[in-house]
Amino acid sequence: MLNSKKLIKELKKDLTPDNVLATVEECYAYAQDASNVRKITAIPDAVVFVKSTEEVLRVVKSARRYKIPVICRGAGTNTVGACTVEHGGIILNFSKMNKIIEINKENMTARVQPGVVLGDLQKAVGEYGLFYPPDPSNLRVSTVGGSIAQSSGGAKTFKYGSTKDYILDLQVVTADEKILRTGSNTVKNATGYNLTSLFVGSEGTLGIVTEATLKLIPKPEAHKVIMAYFNTVEEAVDTVNMIIAQRISPAAIDFMDANAIKTVEKFYPAGLLCDKEAALIIEIDGFISSIDYQKKLIEDILERTNAAAIQISDSEEEYEKIWTARRSSMGACAKLKPNVTTDDVIVPRCNLAKLIRGIRMICDKYQLEACLVGHVGDGSVHPQIPINYKDDDEYKRYKLAKSEIYDLTAKLGGILSGEHGIGAEKRPYISKVVNGVALDYMRAVKKLFDPENILNPYKIF
Repeated sequence: MLNSKKLIKELKKDLTPDNVLATVEECYAYAQDASNVRKITAIPDAVVFVKSTEEVLRVVKSARRYKIPVICRGAGTNTVGACTVEHGGIILNFSKMNKIIEINKENMTARVQPGVVLGDLQKAVGEYGLFYPPDPSNLRVSTVGGSIAQSSGGAKTFKYGSTKDYILDLQVVTADEKILRTGSNTVKNATGYNLTSLFVGSEGTLGIVTEATLKLIPKPEAHKVIMAYFNTVEEAVDTVNMIIAQRISPAAIDFMDANAIKTVEKFYPAGLLCDKEAALIIEIDGFISSIDYQKKLIEDILERTNAAAIQISDSEEEYEKIWTARRSSMGACAKLKPNVTTDDVIVPRCNLAKLIRGIRMICDKYQLEACLVGHVGDGSVHPQIPINYKDDDEYKRYKLAKSEIYDLTAKLGGILSGEHGIGAEKRPYISKVVNGVALDYMRAVKKLFDPENILNPYKIF
């Protein structure tokens, strides 16, 4: 039986007392994340704001002594319940470990703490003429540590790859109170097993990341956005394939369906056209001299694929306006009902139109409103479904629809997450798409790194 008072006393002794929250009211605020759990069944025993690797070690030491879970938390913006507490535990809040330790222009690397906000990191490295491409929609608040835990991506994954492609080295506190370095400060490393990749996407279940060395690339000289509207989903998807076939590599190819367009325009007016079934947001970047050439090639393709209308950014203000509209889709959707859920399914691009149509049919079948957006350049779709969790019938219909969407995704050769992770929310469904033998090996890896099951337990499996 956990002696909470003794644990809190020990934590306050080992750390700064003001950085340890322990009242019910304080801890309740950290009992959920952006996954909008229907009912909070447990709250943390304590919330600790750590400021260094040494403090993380002290917390892990206490957790082992009291056999209590440790759950890492960045901004809490993940949507799969990855930092919820199902059986109590200590929340490690990294908002005070938010330093950019070093930006090395010559090596094109950055060394950062996990609480660094992605948007702030992009601005900081941009001043050196460098670029960190991973750009989840919530990059203004989401953190490096959270993006590593979930292996997040974003719109620019199509051209530049996701978080996993930019992590060179991690400093990790292990469950047995050791400090592990997983990689190196070099862009290539074939020296033994790739432990860095093992930790990226592990959702804090294998170790606690306290520092990351990131790969940077030269910042593109210029960029422009083309927003193209279509009368059918199929025409939009065909356009994606034609652009790729012409050896054009846009920085991003994102998608919005009619419901998403109308909902965004209603709550965050941006001049979007609301009478079309689908829209593509195509970003091109590179040297200034190449922008007009890329733009002309894409315009020619849009003409051949019957694009109904085109909007092109001619200034940085217009560029930001279009992307802000796209990134506002979940916020706009949240205004329709008391709660909103967002998902993350991905299929081979050849099955993309079938996935989009299928999700729409499933939502219609269960009388659920849905706004569909996604990074269609890599086959990713995010169904955003506004619901009222207090309505038992609606919630039941939502759960049935969710299971059918995952069945459809599996049937089309897809997976349940391209960038959001599994957490607690998708845990019951992972066997739909992951081989049983693979799951057994994953559990064995978890057991090896965390034999006492104190690091974010009951997530993924």
